[in-house]
Amino acid sequence: MKDLNKKYETAKTNSIEFMRSGQISNYFKALLEMNKYKRLMMAVIAN
Repeated sequence: MKDLNKKYETAKTNSIEFMRSGQISNYFKALLEMNKYKRLMMAVIAN
């Protein structure tokens, strides 16, 4: 769980940096990665 949370936070900071620098495609990829880790965390919590 801690590992998933750390990866989620890393993707979150990456998305913020990509948004600030105007790298739109990388920003969307980081958002998708955030969504993936969030879903995995919800699955771990549910089970």
